[in-house]
Amino acid sequence: MSSTRILIIEDEQDVIDLLTLNLRKAGGFVVSTATEGAAGLRKAREEMPALIILDLMLPKMPGLEICKVLKTDAATRKIPIIMLTAKAEEIDRIVGLEFGADDYVTKPFSPRELILRVNAILRRGKGEVAEEKMSIGAITLDPARHHVAVGGKPVRLTSVEFKLLSMLMQRQGRVQARDRLLNEVWGYESLIDTRTVDTHVRRLRKKLGKAAVAIETVRGFGYRIRES
Repeated sequence: MSSTRILIIEDEQDVIDLLTLNLRKAGGFVVSTATEGAAGLRKAREEMPALIILDLMLPKMPGLEICKVLKTDAATRKIPIIMLTAKAEEIDRIVGLEFGADDYVTKPFSPRELILRVNAILRRGKGEVAEEKMSIGAITLDPARHHVAVGGKPVRLTSVEFKLLSMLMQRQGRVQARDRLLNEVWGYESLIDTRTVDTHVRRLRKKLGKAAVAIETVRGFGYRIRES
């Protein structure tokens, strides 16, 4: 039976040990580790893991720089990245998501939650994706080309932002609960913190500029694309 390789780039040995133990207990994973950035980059390129767990606070080479390098290299940009961050590093989390990281987990974290996130990200590519080009107001989304434009000008979205916008546009006028978005965009069950949805919607709105008014917040429930 084949195993899925996970690369952990983390300088704290107790965190490495905790992650390694829980991934092995979950079954189906082979774990590779690096304790500093240069070694982590080298292993990512040599091993091409299915997913990388990346600490932002690393010696010599910060995790954000590693994320940027991996996501701008054609050979490694499709490797999903989960960032490990401290609660005080909100700006770094946002920048990491902007660079293309798929998710983040704050320390101290629940090993069970992290395993759920790992499994969800690895499953996520099989989710529902629209086939045809869609236009709502100034926003145009072309799934075949993985392209979004606002007023004819291209907008660069991460894979998660693209899928989130696609889901909302497909269901124009219908409110999408945060729990449902977590399940369908991220593949997560509702027990995981729904603030990850709010963080991505905030980033998506910023990138869409004035066209972001199309995304309505339904207080206490979720989001929808307003009807024309």
